[in-house]
Amino acid sequence: MASPALQTFAQVDETLAIYRGPVLDAHIHLFDPQRPEGIPWPEKSDSIYRRTLPEDYYAQAAPLGIVGAIAVEASPWRQDNEWLLETVRQHTGMVGFVGNLVPGDQHFAADLDRLASEPLFLGFRYGNLWERDLAKDLHKPGFIEGLRLLAQSGRALDSANPTPSLIAALLEVSDAVPDLRIVADHLPNAQVLPAEQEAYWRNLEMLGARPTVFMKLSEVPQRIKGTVGLDISYYQDYLDRLWSLFGEDRILFGSDWPNSDHLVSLAKTVGLTGTYMATKSPAAQEKVFYLNSRQAYRWSPR
Repeated sequence: MASPALQTFAQVDETLAIYRGPVLDAHIHLFDPQRPEGIPWPEKSDSIYRRTLPEDYYAQAAPLGIVGAIAVEASPWRQDNEWLLETVRQHTGMVGFVGNLVPGDQHFAADLDRLASEPLFLGFRYGNLWERDLAKDLHKPGFIEGLRLLAQSGRALDSANPTPSLIAALLEVSDAVPDLRIVADHLPNAQVLPAEQEAYWRNLEMLGARPTVFMKLSEVPQRIKGTVGLDISYYQDYLDRLWSLFGEDRILFGSDWPNSDHLVSLAKTVGLTGTYMATKSPAAQEKVFYLNSRQAYRWSPR
C-alpha cells in the first residue's frame, strides 16, 4: 500500500512515478528529557523538547514505508555514545547510530576501539556544532591520525551544519584520508552568502567527484517568506545542481526528525522529498531511499 504522505504529494502531478519501496531514514535524533541527568539539547523552551525514542519515531514512520533508521548523535557528552548504543540496540528498526567522538583527545583511541566492536556503531559526526569547527580542529595534534583510525575501523565521518568553510575542510580531510567515507549532512540547507557562492560550488564540485564522499538529501523543507514551502519547484534547481555533483549512487535520504518538526511533519518531509525523487528513475529512487545508505554506512539488517 502506498504511504499516505506519498499519496498526498502524488496528487500534485499524477504522472509522477512516486516511490513505493522500503525507505531507510539515515538521519534521526533520539533523546529523553526524563533522564536523571537531563539532555544538552534541545532546550526546555524548544517545541521539540520531548521524549523522542525509537518507538515514538516509528509510530509516525512505519505508515510511511520507513523500515529502518539511523540515529545521529544529539549530544556532546562522551557517555551519551553508550546511551545511544543501548537505545538503538533495543529496537530492531534501528540499523545503527552515528556517535560523537573528538579525534585527538585523550579518550578517543580507547572509545573508538570499544565502539568499533559494536556492529551498530556506524561512525561519528564532526563539524560546526558543540562549539567545534572542523576547519580549525583538523589541524590540531592527533586529529587527522584519529580520522585514519576511523577509516581503518570501516566507519564513516558525518559532517554537520554545512558552510563554505566546512566544505573546504572536508576537502582537506578527504585529501589527508582518501579512504575515509564521508557523509555531508543537510546540504539542501547550506548557509552560503552571495560572495561565497563561487568558491562554495567549486569546492563542492571537487568534493562530489570523490567516490568516497556521499551527501544526505536532508533538511529539504525550508521557510520561504514566512511560510514553509511545500511546492517542490522552490527547491528544484538547487537540488538538481546537487544531484549533478553527487549522482544517484551517492545521495541518501534523511528526515532530520524531530528537528524537522520545527517546519513540517515527518509525513510532509518524506512526501516533499518523494515528490522531488519522483522525477528520477525507479532505480535511482531505490538507491536514494534505501540502497545508498548501506554503501555509505555499511549497516546490516537486523
